Amino acid sequence: MPKNLRRTGAVVLAFALLLAGVWSDAHAEPSAAAEIAEIRPGPGRQQQVEVYSAAMDRVVEIAVLPAADPEKPAPTLYLLNGSSGGSDGNWIDRTDIAEFFADEQVTVVVVLDGAGSYFTDWRADDPVLGKQRWGTFLTEELPPLIDAEFDGTGANAIAGVSMAGTSVFQLALAAPGFYRAIGSYSGCVRTSDPAGQTIVQAVITTQRGTPANMWGPPTDPAWRANDPFLQADRLRGTAVYVATGTGLPGPRENIADAGDLPNLLYQLMFGAPLEVVANACTRQLQERLRAANIPATFDLRPTGTHAWSYWQDDLHRSWPMFRAALR
Repeated sequence: MPKNLRRTGAVVLAFALLLAGVWSDAHAEPSAAAEIAEIRPGPGRQQQVEVYSAAMDRVVEIAVLPAADPEKPAPTLYLLNGSSGGSDGNWIDRTDIAEFFADEQVTVVVVLDGAGSYFTDWRADDPVLGKQRWGTFLTEELPPLIDAEFDGTGANAIAGVSMAGTSVFQLALAAPGFYRAIGSYSGCVRTSDPAGQTIVQAVITTQRGTPANMWGPPTDPAWRANDPFLQADRLRGTAVYVATGTGLPGPRENIADAGDLPNLLYQLMFGAPLEVVANACTRQLQERLRAANIPATFDLRPTGTHAWSYWQDDLHRSWPMFRAALR
């Protein structure tokens, strides 16, 4: 059985139940500037890059797929993994992005970190997860380094799955206009109502973090301030693509796509109920954006579970939107 079984079981239990003191200084000045610490060749054209984050005072692992023609400038597509940060499956080892983007003039950056962080700036350092300043890292520290090293054009887009399907909206709000397009696959964007808070708390606690260290206690105004559902008007002008399945078994529920029988069983036992929740969240968001008259593309698949094979398909389908936005 996949190693994330126990953690995901806890999250599913929280979803099932849902459906039936003192802060440290979160903004201490960094002691040094962010920088690329090391670049190592990876498989094929992949490059393994270690980036020192001054905001978090540690090194972050990322994987980079350079643009098809490295002699020409290229925009950047950032890809974020789910609640594990990529330790139990990520864009590099669970999808075909290396092949899919081989002929595309875009630099693809996969962040291999951020477990349970929601890729946001936390107000307090966490005893287990440490200093979390992902909003700063992804909008201020990392992009200039990528542009300088890989000849970037300054045009950026970002997509994420599951937990990160929420984060891409929050990042768009944190730095308006910085990401021209965002893609959210099987995410749950609403975070400040009781349902959303339960989901966020379940995701963080399964990674042994303390939810109050992120935005404070549930009554803190920071929860509403960071809720894209409530801040939908501020998304105007950003290209948005949102996709989800329904939890019903679909064409990807087979051993070939799942990788092996344990992973297939995982998809059916845990991926199905997770996608039911993601589907409900996505339909709420669709109605919210429609009421606010904010253009967005929604792909509500009739089947499909919470699984990488579907997210690969989602990225393929949303790429034309990203390509157009990045020109």
